[in-house]
Amino acid sequence: MTLRLQIPTSLKPGNTLNPLISTTIIAADSGLQFRRKILYLQSLRVNPEKALRKNPNLRSAPLSSLHSITQCLLSMGIELSAIGRIIDMYPELLTSDPYVDIYPIFDFLLNTLEIPFPNIRKAVIRCPRILVSDVETQLKPALEFLIQLGFTGPNKITSHTTLLLVSSVEFTLIPKIEYLVGLGFLYDEVKIMVLRSPGLLTFSVENNYRPKMEYFLNEMNGDLEEIKWFPQYFSYSLERKIKHRHRLLMAHGVSMRLSDMLKVSDGEFEKRLRMVEGKPL
Repeated sequence: MTLRLQIPTSLKPGNTLNPLISTTIIAADSGLQFRRKILYLQSLRVNPEKALRKNPNLRSAPLSSLHSITQCLLSMGIELSAIGRIIDMYPELLTSDPYVDIYPIFDFLLNTLEIPFPNIRKAVIRCPRILVSDVETQLKPALEFLIQLGFTGPNKITSHTTLLLVSSVEFTLIPKIEYLVGLGFLYDEVKIMVLRSPGLLTFSVENNYRPKMEYFLNEMNGDLEEIKWFPQYFSYSLERKIKHRHRLLMAHGVSMRLSDMLKVSDGEFEKRLRMVEGKPL
């Protein structure tokens, strides 16, 4: 797919500044251009102070550079309000070259991942970090690893799972797979779990996996088979849902399958609890 973007052209040779213009006027003009950039950022609801702090090159960048990035994202169906949020998170985008840095990413999404054009917006909004990820050193290696895990065919990466592509294979993806295997699951079982619940690859080992597994094994006396068939367990809050509902079950002397305990709403959970107890609703 060939993408083209009209970027503002530079000044014509005949429009160069007169070298005799005083430095005061030049300084004033520079100040005016700077204020225009600040106003433009504010119009996008981007914090100028944060943007300048995180991207010092922005101070000397021409206003046309900012415009070109905005037009680039607009051309891919991303609305201005979302563009502002994205740039506020990643102000380094403001001084990037759309053709060198951004369009290759869109080409990867469209032609390598085969994400339909209408879904490109969803992919970017769900994972803005993808716009500052290098295709060759980050996205392609991550995709190759995910394909080995089984993210192909009906399980291929979509606009819902592009978040997985911005994770380091060596420092993020592999350690999570190794942790799950270390719990006693077979590698092939872990692959099935990850395909069933791709979010597993986004959770922290220390802040998610470990405390939830400790509670599951030590407090709930759980069986790993339940985790194998319901890996979504890790997506629920330990304090607000897992512990709370498990303690209610214990208090009422009731047991439930892990999925039955967690998947339903609070109202439905209470209804099931009463039904299991044999009490009228």
